[in-house]
Amino acid sequence: MDKSLCMELIRHHFDSEPSASRRQTALYLTLRRLIFDGQLPPGSPLPPTRQLTAALGLSRSTLVRVYEQLLVEGYLQSRGGSGTLVSEDLPIAAPSHTPRLSPPRAGSGLSRRGVEISRHASSSPLQGGAFVPGMPDVGLFPFKTWRRLLCKHNRFEQRHLARYSHGGYGPLKAVLADYLRGARMMSCSPRQILILNGSHQAIDLCARMLCDVGDRVWMEDPGYWGASNVLRANGLHIDAIPVDDQGITVPPPDPASPPRLIFVTPSSQYPTGVVMSLSRRMQLLELADAHDALIIEDDYDNEIRFHPYAIGSLFGQSRSARVIHLGTFSKTMFPGLRLAYMVVPEHLADAFAIGNAELYREGRLIEQATLADFIDEGHLSTHLRHVRNIYQERRNVLRRAIESRLGGLVTTTGGMAGLHLPYFFNEAFDDQALSREMLDAGMVLRPLSMYYADPGRSRSGMVLGFAAADAASIEAAADRLCDLIERRLERQRGGGAGTSSRQPLRAPGNHHDR
Repeated sequence: MDKSLCMELIRHHFDSEPSASRRQTALYLTLRRLIFDGQLPPGSPLPPTRQLTAALGLSRSTLVRVYEQLLVEGYLQSRGGSGTLVSEDLPIAAPSHTPRLSPPRAGSGLSRRGVEISRHASSSPLQGGAFVPGMPDVGLFPFKTWRRLLCKHNRFEQRHLARYSHGGYGPLKAVLADYLRGARMMSCSPRQILILNGSHQAIDLCARMLCDVGDRVWMEDPGYWGASNVLRANGLHIDAIPVDDQGITVPPPDPASPPRLIFVTPSSQYPTGVVMSLSRRMQLLELADAHDALIIEDDYDNEIRFHPYAIGSLFGQSRSARVIHLGTFSKTMFPGLRLAYMVVPEHLADAFAIGNAELYREGRLIEQATLADFIDEGHLSTHLRHVRNIYQERRNVLRRAIESRLGGLVTTTGGMAGLHLPYFFNEAFDDQALSREMLDAGMVLRPLSMYYADPGRSRSGMVLGFAAADAASIEAAADRLCDLIERRLERQRGGGAGTSSRQPLRAPGNHHDR
């Protein structure tokens, strides 16, 4: 590689920073990365500092310091008459043409479990915008009130908040026990409550404390991929159980291998939004009792509801202590808080508190103390009343925008609670290709088919979040989405006379809610 090519390569990869100190670091990291990647192979001559100064708009002293640092660390070598070269002693191979983001595979340095986690990961690279499901509008949160309460606990030396805790901050657990009694019709003591860093940690703790490798877990299908990934990572066997308009179906288990855990979202099934019927709840509780199974009830977004009556928790309906209740503040407050709670049966309380302390340790008591005050002083209830009205308006805007354009092409379910609407396509449609096209346009659209574990029952559709953007943004984004769907559908149907972009699309045949 000659010096002119080297110059172009560096200029292409260099990301200029505003301050001199950051520009120096940026150039150092750029050169080191190019050397590591083999794009500047051993023996490559680097441009003289005076030339590179003009090309990058940096001072010569900055260039000299970067070259000197790389010389000291052995990445570069100085040869009289030949200038500065990439060290010829570096054991660096030629650049690989394998894409950096290719799926991990066995032999990549990961364990089999690590490969499985990576392969099944579905977190979005974008965490905002019109259609991101499960994301609240953090701009609506009363941070001024939160900051005042947080400062109160930071203002004085409070050594009891600087230590580990046993299951969480005691006053917060007491406040939550009282709150759940009224909000979720649950009777529990503070000692049954554990404060955790998110629902994934709660699911992981359940798997570790209750299951052995190879135990069976029943999961809703479609269902929450995050939960199944955590359970699968613990070596558990996942059985995908179909969901219909009454929630999870309850098949008779194999007597030789009944489920050890049953993971459900009964108050607002994820992602369909259907509410589990009372008869299904009774069936599920009877089955768990008969086969010594435990039910994990993920109550992920029931606090954001658009009807006047809270649906009772499965935990509150259980008479035989078979239900573990999970709740989170990510949807009701803001995701970065990373606080959730778990309510366990009385006989498991001590063991779970010990397991939580041993596996994860505990802390963040200042935030927990702040949260206790936030709930106890009524700020959470006030915030929920405020955002429910706003989110309901945004949900209605989304429904009108989608259904006025797409007509009988789509069917929705649920919508009485939560931060998203599911839409099923009523004819064959590639929802994953649509999702990729939307991502190219800078918007997240979750394809409904990705929530199914069993390809044989998979249906295409969309999971559309509506909380994280205002009504005008939702309407504009929905308009773009409908344009893409209509164009794709025209191509799929073979073109023909075309469809007006403002006329509702009517799918052939009769279609009903599931």
